[in-house]
Amino acid sequence: MSERNIRRGNPRIRQEVAAEAARIIATDGQKSYLVAKQKAAQRLGASRGGLPTNAEIENALKEWHLLYGGEEHAERLHSMRLAALEAMKFLESFQPRLVGPVLEGTADNYSRICLHLFADDPDAVVRFLMEAGIEFSQERRRIRWHDGSHRELDVLVAEAGEETVEMIVMLGRDGIHPPPSPIDGQPLRRISRTELEKLISSEQPKQEP
Repeated sequence: MSERNIRRGNPRIRQEVAAEAARIIATDGQKSYLVAKQKAAQRLGASRGGLPTNAEIENALKEWHLLYGGEEHAERLHSMRLAALEAMKFLESFQPRLVGPVLEGTADNYSRICLHLFADDPDAVVRFLMEAGIEFSQERRRIRWHDGSHRELDVLVAEAGEETVEMIVMLGRDGIHPPPSPIDGQPLRRISRTELEKLISSEQPKQEP
């Protein structure tokens, strides 16, 4: 297949690449939007000179789940949100906020439940988990901040039944401001336990009269 240029004026090819990237993310467990769209462009014989944006990939991923995920995906997402709610209740003292794929509706079998926790003491969440007898691992994540600088975030990862929960500790005053979304660079959307309860309630199937 000959290479095709993806340009701002050729939305059809950009859409094709976005759709293929969404399929790769949904079925292969690929979490990097950049890698997914590069693979998609290669498979479609398209130039990498004008790849679709992460926001376009995100929209295509939501459409993919609507078209192919069906009831199974809806039930899976609902189950993950219920698990997230239980985790937020357990971690209530750290004012947890839900972020990421479980909130946005793009979660799949490879996704983690992602929570932001707030504390002034960087070791407070670690002590809390240890005292509760919760096994966890620790990671460090480097992200690009709004001003272009890079920051290191502490990430604690624990198993909760069949789900994996990652807890990102947001420290002090800096934690008040949501970090940039990896999708569009805007402040990351996050919701409280009360807001999640409302979201879950809206998903409940209506009873037949």
